[in-house]
Amino acid sequence: MATTLTINGEPKSFDAPAEMPLLWVLRDIIGMTGTKYGCGIAQCGACTVHVDGKAVRSCVLPVGALNGRSVTTIEGVGASAAGAKVQKAWLDLEVIQCGYCQSGQIMSAAALLASTPNPDDSDINAAMSGNICRCGTYVRIREAIKLAASGRSS
Repeated sequence: MATTLTINGEPKSFDAPAEMPLLWVLRDIIGMTGTKYGCGIAQCGACTVHVDGKAVRSCVLPVGALNGRSVTTIEGVGASAAGAKVQKAWLDLEVIQCGYCQSGQIMSAAALLASTPNPDDSDINAAMSGNICRCGTYVRIREAIKLAASGRSS
């Protein structure tokens, strides 16, 4: 099936079965490997991307449902104000340990700040609840989200 998506601001056309998950289109067809495979059942958050600005799990999202939509991946999130703030805060606070889940964590945090610029703890809990970090960097993740929301540097 011929499909066109806007990925990180650029139109991308490709052939893929309609039922193929977006994750595999990004990684295997387009060659963008920043979005990670974690569980394959939308439970861990490693595969989080934005579709029309909303955080979604790409491992279970059929590409056929997305024709003409806008997708932002970890490779392009820094172009948005919220994404740039989150990425800077992640670096400033050295959030990353192993790093495997962090692209999904950053994507969820950027979507949160884009929709809720000054989140409280309950907003952060709700937005980040589906993102699992095996290294347990949750305290640093929360601090980084708060730092990004404040607009200050560490």
